[in-house]
Amino acid sequence: MVEAACDSTYLASGVKARRIGSELRDKHSWAPVSGGRVKVTANQKRANQCSYVTSLRVRRAQQIGQLYGNIYSERTRLSLFSRLWRKFYIHHGNACKLMAALTGIFVWEEERIKEEELQRSIDEMKRIEEISSVFRSSGVECHPPELKPQKEETSDKVTKDQPWEMVMDKKHFKLWRRLISGTHLYQYRVFGTYTDVTPRQFFNVQLDTEYRKKWDALVIKLEVIERDVLSGSEVLHWVTHFPYPMYSRDYVYVRRYSVDQENNVMVLVSRAVEHPNVPESPEFVRVRSYESQMVIRPHKSFDENGFDYLLTYSDNPQTVFPRYCVSWMVSSGMPDFLEKLHMATLKAKNMEIKVKDYISTKPLDVGSDAKTATQTPDRKSEGSCGPARIEYA
Repeated sequence: MVEAACDSTYLASGVKARRIGSELRDKHSWAPVSGGRVKVTANQKRANQCSYVTSLRVRRAQQIGQLYGNIYSERTRLSLFSRLWRKFYIHHGNACKLMAALTGIFVWEEERIKEEELQRSIDEMKRIEEISSVFRSSGVECHPPELKPQKEETSDKVTKDQPWEMVMDKKHFKLWRRLISGTHLYQYRVFGTYTDVTPRQFFNVQLDTEYRKKWDALVIKLEVIERDVLSGSEVLHWVTHFPYPMYSRDYVYVRRYSVDQENNVMVLVSRAVEHPNVPESPEFVRVRSYESQMVIRPHKSFDENGFDYLLTYSDNPQTVFPRYCVSWMVSSGMPDFLEKLHMATLKAKNMEIKVKDYISTKPLDVGSDAKTATQTPDRKSEGSCGPARIEYA
């Protein structure tokens, strides 16, 4: 009995010793190299296994991509990817944001300009027109109604009770401003009229980035970074000179336009965003707070001279100058910019300079210089709100 017990104890200890030895070999195994062997730890083995599995999955994804590339067109593939991304984003929004930040992807679901933003600007134009017609008929000076916040996030910054102050009052040009609560900055609004150019020409000149580089001497850089065919939004990088001795400023902003031919109105909305492909540069001062809404109402049609426009604008140029200096620069700069825009439109009209026609309802092809997002079949009805194919006014 004693011998049997000793034998069993010996066998058990042997099994335990072999198990410990096996674990030690797994934890400190050896890999052959030229001239000898190198110890490989358990973490290194796990890393090698992960790398192997990842490479297999990447290879499989490439094979699937090649298969879909042979079967479907580029637009269809992009549409499929967009639907999958939106479904994943709905259920895993925070994970999508983290993934986008790590991979350098611009999240259009968060940043694209929505229909509600366009409609708010159009509704504001309608209120201005109604008030203007009432005061014009009664001979009383017109003061614009209060603006609603453009986004919920800014509702605490723009107080509804802030009054509008008349800055400039001319026959075809009126400029107001109101203080943005909690800051030393103002929001500005211009209501004006032009009678010697068509709405189509004026609208196209605003949108044509290549032509602006020619007529606006302050532009250092202006290019489209990425397009979203789903909504027609575009991300642009704009670098502009500021008055000496200030540094030049750069803006990264998303813009979207819409042309409603039934209601005879055009709208262009822009606001600042962050884009992973345009990091901040030490050469310029990044303007992170910027909003602009332009609404154009033709007197007759898009191709006949005469229209009214409403421009609402605010930004934070991050200057150290007193409030009155910044206010003077903006108050004098806005009329100057609008006059340069007007003269550029006249020049394009009289000299027959080719300008892209953005009012065309035909959608832009996916293949373009800028990185383009996708459009799903169920949203193709919004094509009139997006960039048009290149034609000329």
